[in-house]
Amino acid sequence: MMNCIAIDDEPKALEVIERYCQKTEFVSLKSTFREPVKAIEFLNREQIDLVFLDINMPDINGIQLIATLAVKPMIIFTTAYSNYAVESYNLNAIDYLLKPITFERFLAATNKALNLHSTKNHPAIKNDEPGTVFIKSGPHTHQVKINDILYLEKDGNYITVCLKDKKILIRENMGDIFDIIPSEEFVRVHKSFVVAIKHITMIEVHQLIINGEKIPIGSTYREPLRTRLGLK
Repeated sequence: MMNCIAIDDEPKALEVIERYCQKTEFVSLKSTFREPVKAIEFLNREQIDLVFLDINMPDINGIQLIATLAVKPMIIFTTAYSNYAVESYNLNAIDYLLKPITFERFLAATNKALNLHSTKNHPAIKNDEPGTVFIKSGPHTHQVKINDILYLEKDGNYITVCLKDKKILIRENMGDIFDIIPSEEFVRVHKSFVVAIKHITMIEVHQLIINGEKIPIGSTYREPLRTRLGLK
């Protein structure tokens, strides 16, 4: 879970970010601000992982705001203007979202932030062999070949890791699953499913096929999935 805030002088823009955050299970929106100075005061006393930040604002713009912070959180710029894009990437911004912001773009940007956040705060388990990961299930720890993982399915407070020849039940949050498996080889396609890209044999509108099994594709993940796979 990432703690975040949104800063924008437009109330409607903040409403959009708030609505999108409510739909995203790994983001916790702690506060919204229309006045940048108040946001700076908040950031200086609270631990925030991610800021959705407008650029053109009165008194101080978003780029100037970042410069005032001693400890800089991850930044996703949200703006109606494209002319700051290069400068934003020079500041190592996670993403640059042009208004009006679609939920698909919002989700893609926050997923980038989540991957970086997970890498910083939960370093991946070291492997004894290249191409393997350790998966803890109760008192047992399994060394598993990444190539053998077909998909992962959320089941309440647990996740089932489905392999070619067996299933392993682990106690883990879906938002933290990319601490265990490499994000470049897997993609989230539903709030309850992460799949191995190499094992996808067919993609339909509402589902995909892996090893003869049908995996649902969530509506909010459909376009990010097609973008990730380079499909039109």
